[in-house]
Amino acid sequence: MNDEKTIRLDRMRYTKNTLASTLAIVSILFDVFFFISIYESNVASWYYNILIGASILYNLIFLLAAFLCSEGIKNYKIGYAYFMAVLGIGQIIRIFIYPMRAHNATVTIQEKAVTVMGGAQFTRCVLYLVISAACLFAGAYVGMTRSKQLKAHLASLGVAA
Repeated sequence: MNDEKTIRLDRMRYTKNTLASTLAIVSILFDVFFFISIYESNVASWYYNILIGASILYNLIFLLAAFLCSEGIKNYKIGYAYFMAVLGIGQIIRIFIYPMRAHNATVTIQEKAVTVMGGAQFTRCVLYLVISAACLFAGAYVGMTRSKQLKAHLASLGVAA
């Protein structure tokens, strides 16, 4: 059993951390679903403000940063795992910015009060962000764990990390 563990750890020297990388890519996918769900909405002029510009800019930065993490975490670089955790926290915070505000807002269209974001769309947006964050947290955990295991294994072999 100990030999199997040693072999598994030794294989990590030559293989990529594809699980953590794939989780980062899946988080990007769910962020794109969120992006489409939010930006396809057009309820009066509620979305036309400076916050939408900031949201779009943040979304683009998030997509680039998550992709960078997916590439960096492949090589067992622990710094990218920490950055993935920060991105996951950012996804959770986003729930309280646009989806929550839009869900609680109403606009008047033809003398009738209309909710900016209905319950189904709100639930879908929150779910997308939660799944995206969960993938980032899981990827960060896997990345940290495997990076530490590989570093310890290399130290036991006397090889510089």
